[in-house]
Amino acid sequence: MRPGSDHGNSNSRPDSVPCKTADYARHVLKQCAQLHGSPRDTEDAVQARLKRQELLHKPGRKFRVIMWEAALLARICPPVVLAAQLDRLLGVMNLDSVELSIVPLHAALDIPPGNDFYILDDRVATVEEWHAEYWLEDADSIDTYLKVWHTLRESAACGAEAQNVINRARRQLGSSSSRY
Repeated sequence: MRPGSDHGNSNSRPDSVPCKTADYARHVLKQCAQLHGSPRDTEDAVQARLKRQELLHKPGRKFRVIMWEAALLARICPPVVLAAQLDRLLGVMNLDSVELSIVPLHAALDIPPGNDFYILDDRVATVEEWHAEYWLEDADSIDTYLKVWHTLRESAACGAEAQNVINRARRQLGSSSSRY
């Protein structure tokens, strides 16, 4: 980390959900494989993501996540899978290693939504696009993504407010129709 930084690993996920359950990850990965016409190594990819989540329980680690409320409402899987995913998010919010913030749909924004990105120990920014993933290590790029992260964080609900956003999404599962 940079001197004076307490950032740890941070990310912004405008259109997806972090800390996925196996079933939720499976749905997302199958859809991505279909989009790209890539081999369906879905089970290996699901297991890799679940293994990566073991870091959430390692002492001394800190993960700061900003996501968008719209990602909680997107019906990319059956309601029962989405409900389990929302419950998973409520569970990880109780971990000392996780700070989950959610930008509500009604939030005033100083910058528009953008792509998914991760900042790893304030020294690498990983940016995800539909067709590629970029690893940026230059100070200017990292500073830009840190500024974006902090700007988005100002619009985000945290702690109990973030839990309320998730609970609201959970309640809406039974009240709206979907293709599933």
